Amino acid sequence: MAVRRLVRIRSRILRHRSRQRFVRLTVWSSLLLGVGAGSARAQTPASPPVAIGTVTVSGSLRARSYSWNWFGDNANGDYTYPGSLARLALSQSKKPYDWQIEFGVPFVMNLPTTAIMAAPQGQLGFGAAYFAANNSSTNTAALFLKQGFIRFKGVGGIEGQSLKIGRMEFNDGTEVTPKNATLAALKRDRISQRLLGNFGFSDVGRSIDGGQYSLTGTTVNFTALAGRPTQGVFQVNGWPELNVIVFYGALTGQIGGDQHPGEWRMFALGYDDYRHGVVKTDNRPLATRTADTGSIAIGTYGGHYLQVIPTPAGPVDVLVWGAVQTGSWGALTQRAGAFAAEAGWQPMGLDVLKPWIRGGYDYGSGDRDATDQTHDTFFQVLPTPRPYARLPFFNMMNSDDAFGELMLRPSKSVTLRTDVHVLRLADTHDLWYSGGGAFNPEPLATRVGLPTVNRVWRHCTT
Repeated sequence: MAVRRLVRIRSRILRHRSRQRFVRLTVWSSLLLGVGAGSARAQTPASPPVAIGTVTVSGSLRARSYSWNWFGDNANGDYTYPGSLARLALSQSKKPYDWQIEFGVPFVMNLPTTAIMAAPQGQLGFGAAYFAANNSSTNTAALFLKQGFIRFKGVGGIEGQSLKIGRMEFNDGTEVTPKNATLAALKRDRISQRLLGNFGFSDVGRSIDGGQYSLTGTTVNFTALAGRPTQGVFQVNGWPELNVIVFYGALTGQIGGDQHPGEWRMFALGYDDYRHGVVKTDNRPLATRTADTGSIAIGTYGGHYLQVIPTPAGPVDVLVWGAVQTGSWGALTQRAGAFAAEAGWQPMGLDVLKPWIRGGYDYGSGDRDATDQTHDTFFQVLPTPRPYARLPFFNMMNSDDAFGELMLRPSKSVTLRTDVHVLRLADTHDLWYSGGGAFNPEPLATRVGLPTVNRVWRHCTT
């Protein structure tokens, strides 16, 4: 009844203040991120890193001001707060090895104290998430080791073979950067971080303690990763590890040459979450979920295919990504899947704006029956939702997302992007999920480190 009631009021909400606020915030954040991301990728640093002998010293400070005006007319969802991330790194690169030590200092201030509501609303924006994750502190900061690793190159005398050990950032799908600029952009924006990401949009981020092996040939790369993710994301103390283990392996190949460049990848991802006392978020009753103390052990298997096709009207690109899941969701058997099918076109003759028009359909399965012994909701593991949801109040769990996208690139340092999404629940018997996976060791307000439940709308556009 609650879902149907929310569906019925959806059109009224969109006609009035919620739509106005939603559109205003989304356009602001999309344009800001588009310009900022483009600038960060393309601009030359104002000054080169400092060299002390053969050791390089580098650093950065990213400062933002966030203005949230959450869905509905609740004044508690209307707030502004600043957040920053300072990073300082020492690194050295030699022929047989390289190493890096990097510290991060996130600090967020003036966090809202009344932006956490009872279910189904939960946390009203990221300010509420930071507040809940940091012991209800309105001003919080911490110093922690963000990266600290050594990478051995040419292992065993084999060129292209390397082994990295320590604390590192890792984004799935970035094992190889294609030479073709369109393929590289597609991987960065539409493939990378769907399942494993560093959550770089937050003022803390996420790292992994472990090892990464890579073997790169002329057209094929094999990468394997094993480790434990750290705390972070919204919790400013990124030092500790979580009681979570991930295993990842991918085989990536380049095809098509310079005329019809393409890429394929096959991957497998293992996830074992044995945190104590974390209540799973799914469509079962609370009493049933609380009694289910079993761990989450899920295998995800899939791949992607990318291709750029030159045409007289401009290059056309196609993207296909898919994954299936097996394993256990506590006491339940995990059986789920997700896929993405997308295409784009870069029209010729518009060199001033260099437009890129894209559209597609992304789907993540949902659970139809809360009383059976199968969990059919696709589990997105440890993603970074932001590249795929400019206002990240949704992810690929129980979602049906048809979207259109326009990018304008008037200069090398500026990229403007706007998205339009039509969102539906993949299965109305399941919940609406948001979040980017585990980031804290124990239950925490309405955000428990697993994807959290948010208000349900049957359709939403941005």
